[in-house]
Amino acid sequence: MSTGSGAESAPAPRPDHQRPDPTGSTGTTPAGSTERPDRGRRGTFSSLRIRNYRLFWTAALVANIGVWMARITQDWLVLSLTGSSTAVGITTAMQFLPMLLFGLYGGVIADRFPKRTLLFLTQGAMGLGGLFLAVLTLSGHVQVWHVYATALFTGMVTVVDNPTRQSFVSEMVGPGQVGNAVSLNSANFQSARLVGPAVAGGLTAAVGPGWAFLANGLLFLAPILGLALMRTAELHPTPRRPRGKGELREGLAYVSSRPELIWPIVLIGFIGTFGFNFPIWLSAYAHDVYDGGSGMYGLFNTLMAAGSLTGALLAARRSSTRLRMLVAAAVVFGVLQVVTAYSPTLWTFLLLLVVISMLGLTVNVTANSFVQLATDPEMRGRVMSLYMMVFVGGTPLGGPLFGWLTDAYGVRISFALGGLVCAVSALFVGLMLARAAGLRLQVDLRRGHQHVRFVPRRRELVAA
Repeated sequence: MSTGSGAESAPAPRPDHQRPDPTGSTGTTPAGSTERPDRGRRGTFSSLRIRNYRLFWTAALVANIGVWMARITQDWLVLSLTGSSTAVGITTAMQFLPMLLFGLYGGVIADRFPKRTLLFLTQGAMGLGGLFLAVLTLSGHVQVWHVYATALFTGMVTVVDNPTRQSFVSEMVGPGQVGNAVSLNSANFQSARLVGPAVAGGLTAAVGPGWAFLANGLLFLAPILGLALMRTAELHPTPRRPRGKGELREGLAYVSSRPELIWPIVLIGFIGTFGFNFPIWLSAYAHDVYDGGSGMYGLFNTLMAAGSLTGALLAARRSSTRLRMLVAAAVVFGVLQVVTAYSPTLWTFLLLLVVISMLGLTVNVTANSFVQLATDPEMRGRVMSLYMMVFVGGTPLGGPLFGWLTDAYGVRISFALGGLVCAVSALFVGLMLARAAGLRLQVDLRRGHQHVRFVPRRRELVAA
């Protein structure tokens, strides 16, 4: 563990046989993949055999139920206080803008301090935010600016919490199980998404929103207890970065010099900004296209949660993470959005929603686990903060844009345009990764030959 005097130092370079090439190859694994070396423990739930991660995962499930309860209750409270959907949008922007503006600094903090200690602080702070709203709501003194302030506070805490949690996964499970653990984290979040909104709706209807906020605050005791019960000797600690100048610049330079990192992050930025505006699209389909009201909107969200959960469990079974899978899933994700935008029937729309959510989850998990595995441990916090900044930080940009497009030109055009941008950006990223790896696209229309494939450019030189 580093205890430097504060002078800036570069991470030790990996040996050539360990450094991934631009297509994602590491050592003897196939090009375009990062292999999980612990084959003996492979399986959908293999990471849960590790005691520390099992504590973390179980506690996170409890806290995530509270998070989903708070999201639903918060939006309902703002709408009931103001009667304005714009006010609900402001609340969302308050929660996500800090990640867009300060996300990279959260990564610097995650690399500089012990991650378990940081998580004690961030999880406790989020719990206090829920308790603050609970007290104000139950006492009858809550105003809309209180909700805005709490959303902004939660967003600021998330700036540190997100990269810390993302990079702490590898410390709990080791490099052989990172991909599986990332997939199970997504399954965890989607499982809570199936439960939290329903609990929040019932609790709010029965006793009021204040008790839902109270439950949210108290449920954060679970991750604090889980962190306290961990066996620190079984962690895989990464070297901490000493305080010094240029840490943020160093992180950006590190990513920009590695095509296997920068292009997946660019792709996930496009997907997050243009492809994940489902609250806008689904509410418009329920209200304007299918005349189904809030009940149909709830059905749409439930189906998407079920699809995402299925996608996460399928991703957990994979033993390697391939960039070709990331690009292919992103292309199909975008194309299916275009197709779904003009679904002829409601049943077709419902079926395609499940498939789209599975593919969206596959894109996120594949990119997340690949970037973590391809990053040097001492840089992981900063790299993951950049990842989360472009993925989550796109929400305040894409939301208003596609909301305006939906109002001006209709939800079908808005939905289709978002999918088209995702598909085109995925194709572009795929070509850039192939170029960085020294590959070229070869088209061969002869019978019995593979019609489209990537081949090394050096073959052209040999032929010449």
